[in-house]
Amino acid sequence: MDILLNCRYAVLGLALLAACNQAPPVSEAPKTAPVLPGPDLATLTDSAAPAALLAYGRQYPGSEVLVRTRLGNIRVKLYDDTPIHKANFLLLARKGVFDETMFNRVVKNFAVQGGQTYVSRTIRLRRYRLPPEIRAEHFHKKGALGMARYDDEQNPGRLSSNTDFYFVVGEKLDPNQSQAMAGRKLTPAQIKAYATVGGVPSLDGQYTVFGEIIEGQDVVDKIANEPVESDKWPVKDIPIKVEVVK
Repeated sequence: MDILLNCRYAVLGLALLAACNQAPPVSEAPKTAPVLPGPDLATLTDSAAPAALLAYGRQYPGSEVLVRTRLGNIRVKLYDDTPIHKANFLLLARKGVFDETMFNRVVKNFAVQGGQTYVSRTIRLRRYRLPPEIRAEHFHKKGALGMARYDDEQNPGRLSSNTDFYFVVGEKLDPNQSQAMAGRKLTPAQIKAYATVGGVPSLDGQYTVFGEIIEGQDVVDKIANEPVESDKWPVKDIPIKVEVVK
């Protein structure tokens, strides 16, 4: 019996010794987020942004994005003749900036605005502004995508925000109403659009429209009808995820 016990402990001792002599397992290096192409968002300024964004847009083009929300998805076409706003939106979408934001201002029968968050961003982002790219042919019909402005500072040049975008909701207007609200001469096609689709002609010429909804207008309508707080922030958050799909 003693011999058997001794042999057992001898074997156990060898096993422990072997284990002690084994090389420690190789630990994996911490994974770092991939560096995405494009200008550094933490260093862009009002003066540097236009050239940097135009160069980015030429090198990394895109034409459609998908805005995902808890109420459904919104597919958006971006206009080629507003290249700075288009490139900026593509850049921020690809870098995940919009994925940290939500719809933060909802005004029924007017517009729903997104791009803000009430928590700290994990992506370093400088507040730069975009030069206006206002085109008479791009007006504030229902479903138009526009870029907001900062109203807490002097902005005679109507420079756009870099992150705050909105979808137009509006209401249907008869020709006299839309013409009076627009403050400029509307084309017959624009008058017809405001009468049959609706919109907010008072915003025409004031903000850059750089895209339009091609699928999911019903989702925007749902967002526009969400209950809101006194500051127009939805009672139940509506987070945003934006993906470049084309």
